[in-house]
Amino acid sequence: MSDELIEVEEKLQLRREEAADRLRAIADQLSRHNNLEFQQGGLKMTAKVPDQVEMEIEVEITADGGELEIEISW
Repeated sequence: MSDELIEVEEKLQLRREEAADRLRAIADQLSRHNNLEFQQGGLKMTAKVPDQVEMEIEVEITADGGELEIEISW
């Protein structure tokens, strides 16, 4: 049994510029409001984020393409 209260996962196909806009919106939420807001199934959820977080950045490039993972945990 998992101890997760909420898990929101979204997978989209976007233009590179649209992906950058989404990242900026997330960054703005963290820096201005100290929380993250998500919507799923018509419900709006807010996650309070403390002042100190851990951040992991992983870049993987192969012959077939690449991947950037950014993980922030608290």
